[in-house]
Amino acid sequence: MIGENRSPVGKIPESDSLMITMKKTAQDILQEELLKERIAVLTRASERLVEALDSLKVIDTAIGEDMALLKSPGNDPHEGGPASRRHARLISGINEKIEQFNSAREYAELRMYYLIVTREALGLRRHQRIEEFYRIPPKKQRLVER
Repeated sequence: MIGENRSPVGKIPESDSLMITMKKTAQDILQEELLKERIAVLTRASERLVEALDSLKVIDTAIGEDMALLKSPGNDPHEGGPASRRHARLISGINEKIEQFNSAREYAELRMYYLIVTREALGLRRHQRIEEFYRIPPKKQRLVER
């Protein structure tokens, strides 16, 4: 007959004996659980690093805002009187925030170290992309108080 396809290719056998069963073995289940746990551990380590980096950004933004105030007109330390005292208070406040930033930065470095150690423990040896992605800013220097 014309157009009739007699080739068994493309046909699905209806026999139950030829059906492929996808039952998971105990080993498959264990491997799956181990993989899920590895993912969870890496996720927790990276989330803690992200939280540390986010707190750095918040402190850095506050420092930037105070630096803008410091450079604004009316905060000239050479004027004397209230402007000079305001200038000194701003510098003191900025230096406190710089100390907070540097402490938060040390914590972020510790979190980066923990993430790398976790990756090493799980057999992951290349960390360059991690260090590029989770860039930790340099330490800040205190302002000179006059």
